[in-house]
Amino acid sequence: MFVRFVFAGLFRYNGVIGAKILPQGKRMENRMFVRRESLKQYVAWYPVTSLLIAVNVILVLLMEIAGSPNNSLTLLRFGAMFSVGEVEPEWWRYVTAIFLHAGWEHLLFNCFALYVFAAPLERMLGHVRYLMYYVLSGVIGNLASKLLHFNDYIGVGASGAIYGVYAAYVFIALFRKDLLDESSRKIIKIIVIVGFVHSLVMFWRVDLWAHLGGFVGGFVLMALIVLSIRARRQ
Repeated sequence: MFVRFVFAGLFRYNGVIGAKILPQGKRMENRMFVRRESLKQYVAWYPVTSLLIAVNVILVLLMEIAGSPNNSLTLLRFGAMFSVGEVEPEWWRYVTAIFLHAGWEHLLFNCFALYVFAAPLERMLGHVRYLMYYVLSGVIGNLASKLLHFNDYIGVGASGAIYGVYAAYVFIALFRKDLLDESSRKIIKIIVIVGFVHSLVMFWRVDLWAHLGGFVGGFVLMALIVLSIRARRQ
């Protein structure tokens, strides 16, 4: 019943996504994933994304000082997710693990994705809603990882939240094609397909379940955001 209600609402709504930034019928700027802003402009226009990137970098630097971001004990001390036997992780690790990364390569890859792809979503949703969306997508990704891992593991990274960002664009591409130019829709399609193929092929190095959980969670969250805005406007 709930699923039927949600999808019925999605096909009926009008001018809901990006209501503050994008009036009905106005398309996001062509090639929305091409970053032309100066650093000063970027920080001014996308303060939450800038803060997320800064926090990620600072935490890796602190882990370098404390030990190493590649060291399991250091990661656990800073708030990594884990599953070890019957020991349950503290609730706050579902959040803190989003901002930790296992080394500079991991950090740079995710920060690049944030820098390019997350910024337009911040402008579309608004700063506060975007931050809540990002964190909740990451938490859902970590929860999925915890539930679906049947072996011991340590999990860190923004990937679950970033896949939530990708899911938001997939949602828009499906239900509001007028808000994305053709090239941006193609880029999202390629990124999502390549991302999941990479996750499957390199499953021993990446957290497939966090990626999948963040994506599905982000898609559902975007649907709920749309319905909540629609309900307030009626």
